[in-house]
Amino acid sequence: MKNIFKYIRPYLAWTLIAPLFMVGEVVMDLLQPELMSSVINDGVIPGDKTYIVLTCLKMVGVAILGIIGGCGNMFFSTKAGYAFARDLRSDLYTKVQSFSFANIDKFKTGSLVTRLTNDVTQIQNAFTSIIRMLVRSPLLFIGGVIQVFRISPRLALIVLIAMPLIGLMIGFVMKYGFPMFRVVQEKLDKTNVVMQENLAGVRVIKAFGRGAYERDRFSNANDELMAINRKAQRLMSTSFPIVNLIMNFTLLAVYMSGGHMILDGKFGLQTGDLMAFASYVTQILSSLTMSSFMLLHISRAKVSVDRVNEVLDTKVDIEGMAGSEYKVEQGRVEFRNVSFRYPGQGGEPVLKNISFTAEPGSTVAILGSTGSGKSSLISLIPRLYDTTDGDVLVDGRSVREYTLDNLRGGIGVALQESVLFTGSIAENLRWGNDDATDEEIRQMATIAQANDFILKTQDGYETELGQRGVNLSGGQKQRMCIARALVKKPKILILDDSTSAVDLTTEAEIQKNLRDVMGHCTVFIIAQRISSVMDADKILVMDNGVIVDEGTHDELKERCEVYREIVISQLGKESA
Repeated sequence: MKNIFKYIRPYLAWTLIAPLFMVGEVVMDLLQPELMSSVINDGVIPGDKTYIVLTCLKMVGVAILGIIGGCGNMFFSTKAGYAFARDLRSDLYTKVQSFSFANIDKFKTGSLVTRLTNDVTQIQNAFTSIIRMLVRSPLLFIGGVIQVFRISPRLALIVLIAMPLIGLMIGFVMKYGFPMFRVVQEKLDKTNVVMQENLAGVRVIKAFGRGAYERDRFSNANDELMAINRKAQRLMSTSFPIVNLIMNFTLLAVYMSGGHMILDGKFGLQTGDLMAFASYVTQILSSLTMSSFMLLHISRAKVSVDRVNEVLDTKVDIEGMAGSEYKVEQGRVEFRNVSFRYPGQGGEPVLKNISFTAEPGSTVAILGSTGSGKSSLISLIPRLYDTTDGDVLVDGRSVREYTLDNLRGGIGVALQESVLFTGSIAENLRWGNDDATDEEIRQMATIAQANDFILKTQDGYETELGQRGVNLSGGQKQRMCIARALVKKPKILILDDSTSAVDLTTEAEIQKNLRDVMGHCTVFIIAQRISSVMDADKILVMDNGVIVDEGTHDELKERCEVYREIVISQLGKESA
């Protein structure tokens, strides 16, 4: 809970003011039955109309003061609750943004969404409920007990019998309800994960005609969520009517015993006293019922707090060197005996003893079969993952000696999976460099062969893109991502199979244009096509996580069998 209290502390004044208003409301609620008793005993029975009117006016005034107290409590508790929930949600989002890929792999995206939304809302609702009920229920209970003993200790014994029964029901709800709420959140996680996968992959689902299958998958997850929710609700719907039944039997016993006491005239109990007593009994038992609701909120919130704390307490396994002022200035990259395996995975490393150097301004191409470790290798340069053994150096310094912002600020990346964001084309191109001028983004879009199709869109560079650039083709999105990486003016440029959806003619133009700017940065190209890497200063041929050879196109054709086979398969024997 320490993490949560940290977020409540800035709003402690509002958190303390809210219960003060609630004290006022409870006091007014406790005055009402006494005034009502006075109306009957001293006004109705004697026939004193003036007294009735004056006392009723007092009751109206007390009611108004009670309303003011309740509204004040609601205002300040809600204000504090929404404010602290906003801060908590913001810090959760910031923490998720700081996660390494290994951290993100630990949590499913749908689960993180649930934690940032539903779980924070559960905590917020519990907080506002506690501020209201934690004061109201005990005060109403204590005040009610004092009043019933003041009116008639004999009748008060009936209440003492009923209270343990209600306490047992509350304990029953707590014992069996708490485990259910954790399962509810887990099932909600699962439903969100399936829904997110469906929405993200809707084109693939339609293309493969798997709509019915995915509907069944979502339906199963949704049914499981409904089933556990219904189970939890059955527990609630069974227990609370029993509590109401106990309350009604208690009131019945009070009226029967109280009626006899009034008729006997031996106990000094009057009609108004009995009515006031019944009102206080209702308040006492209601306060116990409200306590069960409060405990219910706390139980659900405890599950959510644990899930939120799981994110907040997760140690970010990749952090930059605090206070480091080093920046990427030349773009020299060196791998020294690097081995790597993905966190939590056993077996053979994905990369084994990798060593090579990329000089500033050079172009290094990486070629190899699927699963040979190409993308894993380049992910170590911006520290998306950390090496298992060995070290990656940029400008002669370990990547661990940079802050993450400074390191990644000098690296531009265009991946095979082209991710664009909702907003205009210009906003997407400036995503890595807010200060880029219109001329600069047009220049880089031209280099990436994107300018022509951008100008043909409805509003040119101000055309709004749909989610993930849905209104662009795969090749257009890849060219946009290349242009975005270039606008950043990086010292190191990584192109991870970023022209796979582009036709050969357009790719050739992009390669030609890139050569004009490549002298200003070190370029890493991962490609499947020989035509994309032939002009590279150095080609790394990878197989099964190791570099089997490196050299220029002509050198590798002569001595590297793996490279020669790739050349023959793509360009024919005469090219080998």
